[in-house]
Amino acid sequence: MHLAYPAVLSALLFCTGLYGVLARRNAILVLMSVELMLNAVNLNLVAFDVWLSRAAQETLHSGQALTLFTIAIAAAEIGIGLAIVLAVYRNRGTSDIDKLRDTAEGHGDDTGGPDTDAPAAEKAEATA
Repeated sequence: MHLAYPAVLSALLFCTGLYGVLARRNAILVLMSVELMLNAVNLNLVAFDVWLSRAAQETLHSGQALTLFTIAIAAAEIGIGLAIVLAVYRNRGTSDIDKLRDTAEGHGDDTGGPDTDAPAAEKAEATA
């Protein structure tokens, strides 16, 4: 099998994951897209390891060993990421990244809390 086939498949997987990271608003779908990008990297590591070991007659298989480390790191990342998303969902009631960004920047929420009343109070003081 040529090296071009897994490389093209890996590029398609990576581009799909990149689109998912950039276009999605749900935090869980963003985490899944990051996992898709990591799997594309793993596919490249294994494909190049097989291609280079055939050319150099080496038996070390360092690409496959690095792939195992990447899988372990990805498993830890998804576990911690899901725990953070669940904690944020319990506190804020949403996992929409745009709404979380707005509340972190101090724009206030849609419940009519003190952040939304502050400009009206400032206008009332300015007219008095």
